[in-house]
Amino acid sequence: MQASSTVDRPAAPPEVSSRSWRKAFNDITEGTKQRQLWAHLGWQDIKQRYRRSVIGPLWITISMGMTVTALGILYAKLFGQDLATHLPYVAVGFIVWGFISGCLTDGTEVFIQNEGLMKHLPAPLSVHILRLTWRQTLLFGHNMVIYFIVLAIMRMPINLSVVLAIPAIVLMVANGAWVATLFGIISTRFRDIPPVIGSLMQLIFFMTPIVWNAEILEERGGSLSLAKINPLYHYIEVIRDPLLGSDIVLTNWIVVGGITVVGWILALLVLRNYRARVTYWI
Repeated sequence: MQASSTVDRPAAPPEVSSRSWRKAFNDITEGTKQRQLWAHLGWQDIKQRYRRSVIGPLWITISMGMTVTALGILYAKLFGQDLATHLPYVAVGFIVWGFISGCLTDGTEVFIQNEGLMKHLPAPLSVHILRLTWRQTLLFGHNMVIYFIVLAIMRMPINLSVVLAIPAIVLMVANGAWVATLFGIISTRFRDIPPVIGSLMQLIFFMTPIVWNAEILEERGGSLSLAKINPLYHYIEVIRDPLLGSDIVLTNWIVVGGITVVGWILALLVLRNYRARVTYWI
């Protein structure tokens, strides 16, 4: 009886663990390539929300404009601020806050809400992240109309520093993607996170200088550092400063840049370890 030899047998391909950096980065790469899918779904989300409406997505701008006008006038009177400067301040703050709040609150349920689609349409997880980020970017673009209307009404000139708002917006969108990735995956496992984030966002709104000016703290004997402890303050300021023609504060960019790097490291780590479990958790 001839003994079998294993010398000439081809080696079995190495088994790739589900927890691998290659699969995590492939997920992002493949999701980015499917631009037509997530771009179409993101736009359909907005159209579906205003289905059968006469003016459709313009309600986004109208609703935001009414809120900005009412609260801008109210808080200008309460704090004795000049309406010509305070209203644009509030307008930009609300527009940026709308994007941040949308990425955080919707990001916690990005996979939960797409349970049916994920189980019937195999696609990278990043497709749903990009869909959400694109939807929030479209909403942000709609709301930016308010900024130009307020400037026209208040007859404020557009400073050349407005160009710096472009990289600031790109940086904000990049942060929205890691926030949705990180909290979206964790929330599929721990369902208490979405309501907790929703409650915290209501509290953080009043603690962030959106409708009130941070300099009021100094004028009334407080410290500006109290506002700077809030990381969302820096996210709003990196966009609000160039749009309003204010001096660019390097500290804001350093804080936002540092949080962006740390946030993406955490998001990629969670994506690497738990990407394969998301479909089972939902």
